[in-house]
Amino acid sequence: MTGSTPQTLSTNRTQSVDVHRLEVIHVEGDAYSVDVREHRLQVDQPLEAGGTDTAPTPTELFAASLAACVAFYAGRYLDRHGLPRAGLRVRTEFTMAADRPARVASLRLVIVPPPELPEQRHAALLAVASHCTVHNTLHQPPEIDIELEP
Repeated sequence: MTGSTPQTLSTNRTQSVDVHRLEVIHVEGDAYSVDVREHRLQVDQPLEAGGTDTAPTPTELFAASLAACVAFYAGRYLDRHGLPRAGLRVRTEFTMAADRPARVASLRLVIVPPPELPEQRHAALLAVASHCTVHNTLHQPPEIDIELEP
C-alpha cells in the first residue's frame, strides 16, 4: 500500500509543506481501491450507473469526508470543554448540478449535538465545526494539477 505519511518538502517560499500520498488502483469494472497509509477503501458506482454497487461512489466519499471532518471538529470542541460526544451525529445530503460540468451543486449538513450539550454552547459548537479543514478547503480551493505519466 502507498502511504500518506507526510514528507516535508522545501518550496520556493521560506516555509516547508507536508506532502501526503495515496494511490487509487483499478479493481474491476467501475470498482477501485484507495490505499491511504495502511488503510484500504473501495469505491464503485451504483447499478443504474453501470457499476456493481459494492462500495460508495467517489462523490459520496467527498460528501462523507466533509461530514466526518465536521463531526471530528465538533467532537474535539466537546472534548476541550469536558462534554460527552455520545449522541453526536452529522447528517448530510447533497444534490448534483443539472448542467455541465458534472459536480456537486449543494451540500447540507445538520449537526445533531449530544443531548447533554447546553443550549448556550450550540453557537460555539456550530462555529468550530464550520471551520473544519475540508470545509475551509472548499472555501479556498487548492491548486489541482492532473498529469499523465509518460
